[in-house]
Amino acid sequence: MATTASDGYQQRVIVRRTRWQKLVANKRLWRGITAVVCALIVWEIGARWNDWFGYRLPFIGFIPPPTDVMVAWLEVLPKIGYWESWYLSFKRVLAGFLAAMLLGIPFGLALAVNRYFRDIFFPPFEVMRPIPPLAWVPASLIFWPTNEMSIAFVTFLGAFFTIVINVLGGARSIDIAYLRAAQSMGATQKDMFWKIVLPGTLPSIFTGAAVGMGITWEVVLAAEMISGGGTQAGGGLGFFIWNSYMGGSLEQIVVGMISIGIAGYLSSSAIRYLGTVCMPWRRLF
Repeated sequence: MATTASDGYQQRVIVRRTRWQKLVANKRLWRGITAVVCALIVWEIGARWNDWFGYRLPFIGFIPPPTDVMVAWLEVLPKIGYWESWYLSFKRVLAGFLAAMLLGIPFGLALAVNRYFRDIFFPPFEVMRPIPPLAWVPASLIFWPTNEMSIAFVTFLGAFFTIVINVLGGARSIDIAYLRAAQSMGATQKDMFWKIVLPGTLPSIFTGAAVGMGITWEVVLAAEMISGGGTQAGGGLGFFIWNSYMGGSLEQIVVGMISIGIAGYLSSSAIRYLGTVCMPWRRLF
């Protein structure tokens, strides 16, 4: 019994070592770390060029150096208002994005597989699609009773049109030969949808989701700035940036911008991971 337990422990240690070795040997990871470090070095040199040589470099010379930004970041990290801003922005993005997925995927599939549905609903959809989501902010502030609902609605619009277009394009690009082959073997419309159309559309669904997530973050932050989603302690990252601008703190503005980048990266990474789970055949590429 003791030998079995010892063997199990050794196996777990070997598995952990193997995972760590794979992580350390991951060239993709090291390329990413190298790129980030090089970017920080260039940023630091460019931001301090005026102090060292007496003149500013275009654009980068007006940005606070990363060392000053890190000091400002360490100052706001212990404050609960900063983390409330993270939470509220994530909540708004998640609410709008999930609503866009729940409505956009069925709507896009219906446009793709039903000619009569497409003839009726696609023209008004195309008329509304070019309207920027931020153009809806004034109307949403009037029509929705609270700022939260207004921001959620604008966030939903930011992802909805992108998801629908990707789903429609993915479903319409499926080779008709697959459908005809399935029909020749006696497949029903239901079988063709669940076994050909939906799996064939999955790559486009996740592509639209990844693009829509990026747009959602852009929209929610701008909506928070415009609508003034509360106070700095409860207005989201967009309002955190706006308050930092009004207070003249360039370092905190950059902190908010980097926080947005990190939040967007985490959101997109979650979508990509879910895509690899739902589409195991794409792990080969």
